[in-house]
Amino acid sequence: MNIYFAPMEGVTDAIFRRVHRRHFDGVDKYFMPFISPTKSMTFTRREQFDMSPEQNAGMPVVPQILCNSAASFNALAVLLRDMGYKELNLNLGCPSGTVTAKGKGSGLLRAPDKLRELLDGIFTQPVLPISIKTRIGYESVEEWPRLLALLRDYPMSELIIHPRTRQEFYNGMPHREACELIAFPFLYNGDIFSLSDYQALTEKYPRVSGVMLGRGLVANPALGRKLRGGAELTMEELRSFHDDLYTEYLHYWPESAVVGRMHLIMKYFCSCFEETGSVRRMLRKARSVAEYDEAVYRLFHECGLKKEPVFDVDILLGRDQRT
Repeated sequence: MNIYFAPMEGVTDAIFRRVHRRHFDGVDKYFMPFISPTKSMTFTRREQFDMSPEQNAGMPVVPQILCNSAASFNALAVLLRDMGYKELNLNLGCPSGTVTAKGKGSGLLRAPDKLRELLDGIFTQPVLPISIKTRIGYESVEEWPRLLALLRDYPMSELIIHPRTRQEFYNGMPHREACELIAFPFLYNGDIFSLSDYQALTEKYPRVSGVMLGRGLVANPALGRKLRGGAELTMEELRSFHDDLYTEYLHYWPESAVVGRMHLIMKYFCSCFEETGSVRRMLRKARSVAEYDEAVYRLFHECGLKKEPVFDVDILLGRDQRT
C-alpha cells in the first residue's frame, strides 16, 4: 500500500518535505505544491527554490503541474525531466476561485472538451510518466461517471481521486461511494486522519492501492508510520521535528516570514495536544520570534499529547469550544 504526502500550498514546501523526511518514515512520495507554467517559462523565486534539484536531493518528490495548455505542460515537463525528476502529476483538483476562473485545476472539470484537448496534447508523446489528481466533478457528483470514462482513455501512471466536487471545496463528507465505479487500482485522497479511517476505507474498497494524506499528515507527522503498523507520535519527536523545521526556516527566511509560516503549521500541530486554548491564542498573537518561542515553550511544557493525535478542523479554525 502506497502512502503519499499531498501537496499543500503554503505548507509542504521543500524545507518542510526535507525536514519531515529526516524525522519520519512511512511516506513513499512527496508531491510538490503546484507549479503553474507561463508562456515564457519564468517562475517566482518561491517556485524556483521549491523545484530546485538541490532542495529536493535524495527525496522521492513528484512535481505537480497546474495548467490548461498542453504546450506549456510539455515544455515544463522537459525542463523538469532535465532537472532529474522521474514523474509528473497533473492537478485537476484545486478548487481556488482564482484558479478555476482561468480554467485550470478543477475548473477544467466543467469543460470536458478543453480537458480532452489538454490530455490529448500531454499524453501523445509524454517525456515522463504522468499521474492525475482529480475531484469527482465541478458542481455535482453525477458528473463523475462521465469524467471517469474520459480519464480512462489516457495512459496515466496513477489516478488519485479526492471524492468531493469543486463546489464543496473541503466541506462536508467525501463521497466515498465514488470509489465503487473505479474498476482498477487507484489512490484515494480525502479525510484520512487516523488508522481507523484508513482501515475502514481499505476494507470497503479493496481496489485502493494507496492513500494521499494532507491535513492529517501535517497535523500528525507520524501518521504515515502509524498506518504501516508503526509507533504512535511522541512528544519528544514532535518537538524535535518542530525545532528542526523552525531552525531551517530561520536559516533561509526573515524572522517575520518564519513566524507567519509557523503560525499556520502550529494550527495543525495543535490538533495533537489536549486543551490548548490559551496557548493557541498566544501563538496566534505572536509577532516576534521571542513571543513565538514563549508560546511554543508553553505548548510543549503545559499541554499533554493526545493518546491518538488526529487532525481537528475545529482547532485549525479556532472554534474548538472545549478550550
